[in-house]
Amino acid sequence: MKARYQYRFYPTDQQQQSLAQLFGCVRVVWNDALAMCKQEELLPSNNDLQKLVITQAKKTVEREWLSKVSNIPLQQSVADLGVAYKNYFDCLKGKRKGKKVGKPKFKKKTNQQSARFRIGGFSIKGHEVYLTKIGNVKPIWSRDLPSSPTSVTVIKDCANRYFLSFVVEDSPPLRAGSEPVDIDAKKQSIGIDLGLKTFAVMSNGEKAVSPNYSKTDRKIRKLQKKLARQQKDSKRRNNTRVKIAKLHNQIADTRKDFLHKLSTKIVSENQAIVLEDLNVSGMVKNRKLSRAISLQGWREFRALCEGKSEKLNRDFHVISRWEPTSQICSECGYKWGKLDLKIRLLQCLNCGTEHDRDENAAKNINKVGIGHCHDSKWTQRRGKTTSVASVSEASRITSPSGR
Repeated sequence: MKARYQYRFYPTDQQQQSLAQLFGCVRVVWNDALAMCKQEELLPSNNDLQKLVITQAKKTVEREWLSKVSNIPLQQSVADLGVAYKNYFDCLKGKRKGKKVGKPKFKKKTNQQSARFRIGGFSIKGHEVYLTKIGNVKPIWSRDLPSSPTSVTVIKDCANRYFLSFVVEDSPPLRAGSEPVDIDAKKQSIGIDLGLKTFAVMSNGEKAVSPNYSKTDRKIRKLQKKLARQQKDSKRRNNTRVKIAKLHNQIADTRKDFLHKLSTKIVSENQAIVLEDLNVSGMVKNRKLSRAISLQGWREFRALCEGKSEKLNRDFHVISRWEPTSQICSECGYKWGKLDLKIRLLQCLNCGTEHDRDENAAKNINKVGIGHCHDSKWTQRRGKTTSVASVSEASRITSPSGR
């Protein structure tokens, strides 16, 4: 299984100039190749594009400076363009799963910059990494690489931070006899209900509250208004853009740290992990909740749980989004119907059990995921549930607190 290990490094002033030249050449080669692809009726092959935008371009006066950088990242840029077009055509034909992919776009100088080195363009010497025509860089080794990397990508984000991203073959820990080590789980299974105020409510009663991003988000919104009024290509506008990028990175790093710790804890303690398939793209259309939903990172949490479950040999399940997990009593299986979002605590009149709305949904998610769901009983309801429940309803609200 391939994995990516990323480390931050601090280049010298000379290395920053060399990297800026490399990023510019990679960006120009991508844009030239993309412009040629748009002009041609049939998509040229990677070899033909490399001859046109690299080999022949170096002989011209306008592009002779391409020879001052390593040739490997330039070739990889053309190859990445071919992969981008392949993903786009596979998406049109329905061969590619997941979110739809659009046509490749031209790269901008103000966006994140990257350059990929294959084997032969880099080498690891002790605690330093040698990059062709760049020199030795010293990354901060927060952890050791499990094996020799097959490629390394040099990244400069919008906040002017530099990273080395290695692609390695990562396998689970082995015993002396080359057998995988199974880390025993303390619990059999767990269902997780994701939310906004409380990020995750588990079927065992535990709750995980996400960090508060509101203060940093308010600063971003204020600076974005300032950015919209500033003159384009000015120094002050560029400084404001970097400040916004740093605040975005602060939120992203905080969220990633929280999601990694939570997913590691859940996957290491449980043999089966069950989540609900949420329609996030549809939920963000709600103007009042879209910003809060986007800050949570539900999809990223699901991807982390799925990847770590595969690595630790755990069972990962995603139930259908149409399962009425919040409409069924987790004890007796009685179905009381839809409830308003402001109703957080309720009592089932069929069995008399008091439920927390999210915890009850998490228990139902766990039962559906492992295949032990109650036979639901339908109630004869003529209208929607309101904030005040009547005696004839199948559930009695005990605390209509807001979320």
